[in-house]
Amino acid sequence: MKTKIRHLLAAAALMLPLAAHAAEEGPALDKAEIDIQDTESLQRGAQVFLNYCLSCHSASMMRYNRLMDIGLSEQQIKDNLLPDGAKIGDQMTVSMTKKDAKLWLDNTPPDLSLTARSRGADWLYTYLRSFYRDPSRPTGWNNLVFDKVAMPHVLWELQGDQVLKTTKDAEGHEVKKLELVKAGTMTKLENGKANTLDYDKRIKDLTNYLVFMGEPAQVTRRQIGYAVLMFLGLLLLPLTYFLKKEYWKDIH
Repeated sequence: MKTKIRHLLAAAALMLPLAAHAAEEGPALDKAEIDIQDTESLQRGAQVFLNYCLSCHSASMMRYNRLMDIGLSEQQIKDNLLPDGAKIGDQMTVSMTKKDAKLWLDNTPPDLSLTARSRGADWLYTYLRSFYRDPSRPTGWNNLVFDKVAMPHVLWELQGDQVLKTTKDAEGHEVKKLELVKAGTMTKLENGKANTLDYDKRIKDLTNYLVFMGEPAQVTRRQIGYAVLMFLGLLLLPLTYFLKKEYWKDIH
């Protein structure tokens, strides 16, 4: 038994440098700082998702009527977000078949229902802001977080064009950095410096919505949880007090 434990400890010790190396090689992720109780942010994110993402990516585990959970009325959804021919209770799917996607895009765009849960909010937030021009790629785009990504930059009109700059730090290590060379409708170039605040906020909204979409009942579940805890607290507090008095009555 002791020999097995020593072997396990030795294996774990050998894996630590590999894990540390992998962490160093991976991209540095920016903090998304999402808030799924911010309904205005969720509504803006839903608008971006339905206008830009849903043309290729489905969200088959989400229905249009669940948008009422973020403060939209049924009529608002029908007037502003519901595609032609779709019903309020339909799933968020795309008309493009997997066969056509393979033929046209050489790849089948993944369903985004649970992407935020599998990738994480920080990864999505960084990824959506890390596209850059790359003539060597079939789409003309690459991504600093997801190298050789097949997806084109569908939000390029909002962000503008970024290019990849590679430099070396004082220790001679290679440093990759993105530089905005052409402003979009939500970015600015002022005195040679990039201002991407508006675009970053919109990507935060989109990330916020993707997190919500991964578990639409999360807000309700939390509210019910808080209510249950308050109820149990109010119920058990007097019982605990009287039990304590009964237990210590002979001493006091």
